[in-house]
Amino acid sequence: MILNEIKNELENHIVPYWATLRDDEFGGFYGYKSFGLELDRKADKGVILHSRILWFFSECCSVLGGEKYRTLADHAYKYVRDCCIDREQGGVFWATTFDGKPSDDRKYTYNIAFAIYALSAYYNATGEKQALELAEKLFEDIETRTPDGRTGHGEAFTRGWKPEDNEELSENGILTKKTMNTVLHLIEAYTELYRMNRSEKVAEALRYQLKIVEDKIFDYDRNALRVFFDDDFNVLGDIHSFGHDIEASWLTDRAVEVLGDSELIKKFNALDLRLAGNIYDIAIDGGALNNERENDRIDTTRVWWVQAEGIVGFVNAYQHSGDSRYLDAAKGIWEYIKQSVIDKREGGEWYSEVTREGIPHDFKEETGPWKCPYHNGRMCLEMIKRGVDF
Repeated sequence: MILNEIKNELENHIVPYWATLRDDEFGGFYGYKSFGLELDRKADKGVILHSRILWFFSECCSVLGGEKYRTLADHAYKYVRDCCIDREQGGVFWATTFDGKPSDDRKYTYNIAFAIYALSAYYNATGEKQALELAEKLFEDIETRTPDGRTGHGEAFTRGWKPEDNEELSENGILTKKTMNTVLHLIEAYTELYRMNRSEKVAEALRYQLKIVEDKIFDYDRNALRVFFDDDFNVLGDIHSFGHDIEASWLTDRAVEVLGDSELIKKFNALDLRLAGNIYDIAIDGGALNNERENDRIDTTRVWWVQAEGIVGFVNAYQHSGDSRYLDAAKGIWEYIKQSVIDKREGGEWYSEVTREGIPHDFKEETGPWKCPYHNGRMCLEMIKRGVDF
């Protein structure tokens, strides 16, 4: 059965790969492994990477149990706590050196959100109150430092919180001010923090981000999410990110369910089925999901995280609608992942990207600032929690 296959992939392939990247000399986990599986022990350590690793092992601890997951989560937590958080000026750094010193001290709202998400998950797994306190402090940093007096939050800052260009969240030749991606992951982070502390202030901030999705980001004509914006949430470019849409379709469902707001649940369940239905109609290609559309050009690259989110998103759509075509779509993506995305080389994990013809992109790393166990590991954990076999 597929659920057994997914659990086996998690426990016997994804987890062992990331466990071997543990750095026992300088803390944390090694920051880079090339496509050729060459480990760079002195590469910078991305803070997003470490937050996602902390989240991953914490969630493994919560879902699967076992001392080995707790040990790995503890190791990740110590590095995030001691090396990634800016204790002097708030927020988190973008990256550290291999030995734990700040190498890029810029502040990104997106990056801070992932630290909140990870620390909340670690608290959930361990009951470590300091982790929850740190998550709450980072929440306050976002809510006090990043609002720009318009709708939403600024996204990129110097260490001292002066606004600067949003380079790390900009793509497609567009220097953006605000992004759907940051809003989506603020929703994700605030959902988990609210689950842990039930703070009405966090709930209010979460509802605010959901309102931005409803009023500014959801394109009701296309049943899609807009991607890039100026300071006032005017759209920049004509881009449709298939992976973010299918990811958002279940993350926002989860947010409103955690809030327990019946009106929001009804509203977002309907919006999210529109997102999932549209991705089903336009993005599936040979069992896999294409990456995105820019103007009239379809990017057919099979990106590892897009495939993983496709499974969760379509299973979520099936659970909300009972429509078996979504379950069939999830099954097709899993079969594609097994065939073309899982790296079967000794010492490999999942390829970052694969061409439409199934050829891995050898210029994309196996581990790096953005290549992590968050999407594929989370897909496996979500399937285990949901218990849907297909």
